[in-house]
Amino acid sequence: MIRFSTKAIAGIAAGVALAGGGVTTALAYGGTSEAASAPQAQSAPAKTSQQAQAEKRVDSAAQDRMLVAVKKDKDPKKDTKKDAKAAALPGGVSTATSFWDPSTASGKPMSYHTIASPYWPLGTKVKITYNGKSEIGVVEDFGPAEWAVAQHNPPALIDLSEKMMQHLTGTASNSITIKFQVLELGKGGVYRHSGTGYDTATGKA
Repeated sequence: MIRFSTKAIAGIAAGVALAGGGVTTALAYGGTSEAASAPQAQSAPAKTSQQAQAEKRVDSAAQDRMLVAVKKDKDPKKDTKKDAKAAALPGGVSTATSFWDPSTASGKPMSYHTIASPYWPLGTKVKITYNGKSEIGVVEDFGPAEWAVAQHNPPALIDLSEKMMQHLTGTASNSITIKFQVLELGKGGVYRHSGTGYDTATGKA
C-alpha cells in the first residue's frame, strides 16, 4: 500500500483547486479561452416592419414583371387556337382557269390579285401554289360556271386573273392544276352552296 505524506496530499489538493478555477473561468467566458479573448461580432440592426413590407413589395413586383414577360414571349393557348383555326380552313387540289373582266361582283376593279370562285365568300384570301410558285388571291368575283367547273378533273374551283396566270405559267389564258389553301374566309356573299367540287372547296371532302 502506497502512503503519501501530508505535504504531498496538500499539494495535490491545491492543484485540483487551481484547475477547477481555470475551468470555471473558461466557462464564464463562453467555454474556451479563445472565445473569451475574441471580440464579439456586432449584430445587424433589426429591420423595421415598414422596411420589410417595402422589400416584399419590390420582390413581388419583380416576379410579376417576369411572369408578364414570359406570357408575352410565349402563350401556348394562343398558338393552339391559331393552329386549330388554320387546320379548320379548307385546302386541296383544284384546276385553275383564268379570266379578266372590267368589273367584279364585289364592286372592286379587276386587279392582279383578283380571283373568282362559286363557293367561297367574297373577300376570302386563298394561297395558290403552282410549280413551286405561290401567290395570294382575294375572291372578288363569282365563277367559273357549273359546266366549266365540271368539265375539268380535278374540278375548276378557281378562276385566276389573267395577270396572275401569266406570272405563274407564262400564258395569260390557261388551265392548270394547282394546290390551294384558304387563309381567311371573307364575309361577303356566296354564289352557290352546292355543286361539283363543293365539298373539296369547303373542306368536307
